[in-house]
Amino acid sequence: MIAKSTIDQVFETARVEEVIGDFVQLKKAGSNFKGLSPFSDERSPSFMVSPVKQIWKDFSSGKGGNAITFLMEHEHFTYPEAIIYLAKKYNIEIEETERTDEQKKEANERESLYLVNEFAKDYFEKTMFKTDQGQAIGLSYFKERGFTNETIKTFNLGYSLDDWQAFTDEALKKGYQLEFLEKTGLTIVKEDKKFDRFKGRVMFPIHSMSGRVLGFGGRILKVDKKAAKYLNSPESEVYHKSKILYGIYHAKQSIAKDDNCYLVEGYTDVIQFYQTGIKNVVASSGTALTPEQIRLINRLTNNITVLFDGDAAGIRASIRGIDLILEQGMNVRVCSFPEGEDPDSFAKKNTREELIEYLEDHAMDFIQFKASLLVEDAKNDPIKKAETIRDIVNSIAKIPDQIKKEVYIQECSRIMDISEDVLFSTLAQINKKEAQDANKKYKSQQKAFNIVKPEVKTRKVDLQYELERKIIEILLLYGTETEDFEDLVLKESDDGELQLEPVTHNAKVFEKVYLDLQEDEMQFTNPSFKSLYYSIIDTLHQNNGFSTKGFINGLDQDLASEVTTILMNDERYRLHDWERNHIIPKEKKHTISQLVTQTILTLRCYLIDKKVAEYQNETLKEDVNSKSILEDVKDYVGLKMLLSRKLGKVVGGKI
Repeated sequence: MIAKSTIDQVFETARVEEVIGDFVQLKKAGSNFKGLSPFSDERSPSFMVSPVKQIWKDFSSGKGGNAITFLMEHEHFTYPEAIIYLAKKYNIEIEETERTDEQKKEANERESLYLVNEFAKDYFEKTMFKTDQGQAIGLSYFKERGFTNETIKTFNLGYSLDDWQAFTDEALKKGYQLEFLEKTGLTIVKEDKKFDRFKGRVMFPIHSMSGRVLGFGGRILKVDKKAAKYLNSPESEVYHKSKILYGIYHAKQSIAKDDNCYLVEGYTDVIQFYQTGIKNVVASSGTALTPEQIRLINRLTNNITVLFDGDAAGIRASIRGIDLILEQGMNVRVCSFPEGEDPDSFAKKNTREELIEYLEDHAMDFIQFKASLLVEDAKNDPIKKAETIRDIVNSIAKIPDQIKKEVYIQECSRIMDISEDVLFSTLAQINKKEAQDANKKYKSQQKAFNIVKPEVKTRKVDLQYELERKIIEILLLYGTETEDFEDLVLKESDDGELQLEPVTHNAKVFEKVYLDLQEDEMQFTNPSFKSLYYSIIDTLHQNNGFSTKGFINGLDQDLASEVTTILMNDERYRLHDWERNHIIPKEKKHTISQLVTQTILTLRCYLIDKKVAEYQNETLKEDVNSKSILEDVKDYVGLKMLLSRKLGKVVGGKI
């Protein structure tokens, strides 16, 4: 168990914008930050972070909460793991009891896979540094590649003994189950035999964006025609190679800071660049680039520079997959190295300054690069030139931004010495089928619309739900504020008529709300709001230093999510930059007393209508004293009229 004092220190120290900033590129939006949702595929930001309230809200998926809930949602951490992650991030000492073998067995499957991978990472590191075979083979290999001890430890590089089941035996001895060793792919089980998958290989742990070990890549060092040079962990519950990039954990902060990501192919390319001093680099690990991997980068930057080996054939083979990057609306630049060089070897031979200078001088726009590369093959061959042009326009067609498309068409026209009209015509031909399909679908919808009158469904507004929600919002945002309230005292005039006389008094918002609800014996009907209401009132009565951050941290996940949604709902307009267009929404804090009075009065009017409707239903029943009920109804209607006049006077509009 983690000590409560440690948990409190983590909550007090962690900043939600810093935690989320490690995973999402955030941009200033007034007093908040906004970014692309990490939970859905989108191009317009719907993700909002509030440093003041220390909460976040993703309007595309509906998720929200504090720094802890973000880690639990995004990284699938358990609550204790999220605490431990933040403690490490902020250098907070944390005490955690060692898990027993029994506790390891009781851990859920996903967590068990993480634990096995973590153990394997430590085992391979220890094996390389502490055994004769590890030092002689594994460590020597990495030293020959030019990696320092510091770099080796940063990337947790290791070595798997050239023994059939050395790792498996050690893991079983430590209490890890064979079931999970097999599911991670670390151990291969065949009938009654079991052996290590990565026997005799140097090991490259593959980390998630938060630093958890998802799987491994292993490189064999001895010559064996039957064995693959590189071997990766198989797909598992925690490792999906199409959704992860090697080095993303070590590169994420530099990518966001430099607003650019270098994309390479291999593990050693990443490590050598990092050691040279260029840290914003990741690798696709030799697999074809996927939309998921691109979106992972897109959370941190909109700019990718793809680095190719000096091998021309390799460039042509790899360049075909980069259209996917263009489809995501990202800016792509390409840089190739001299013949016979790759990112690893070139970085090893040059200083950081020399490497940066080379990249800046030789990186070019992807469309320019593709055109210049293909035009070499096509010169003096009209048919090849036509195919090259169509190939280039095919890439341009992938770009969602119309302005970029036109700019690239102009550039292609210049490079290929062909008119823009022809290129635009070719672009139109490429999109023709899609346009025809879209037009056919549109006409079908129009035909159906003309023949059949659609049934219009309107969503019935639950006014009591909205008003109860508004009361919770008021208490959370302004509960401790002190305001002048104009109350109405119900008095009977000389002629027996009910009248409301105004009386002004000074009070805290939460006291005003509490007393008004108590006076009318109004009860919350929504269970979540009811629970939140009493929690907030109780906290405010006991603690003058109320903060939404501290309050949310003490709630269970469902209620915390509800509170986050309430608090962040009014921040949605900031996603659209209304202020930049000179549209300034009126802030509630300037009319707190009016907002409180209006909300309470509206709720009173609603409940009176509800009561009158109940009485009217009773008059339809037999054996009921209709005269008595009608008198009650008359009194309620009279009170409703007085409240309605007051409601119009106070705010003159809607809440």
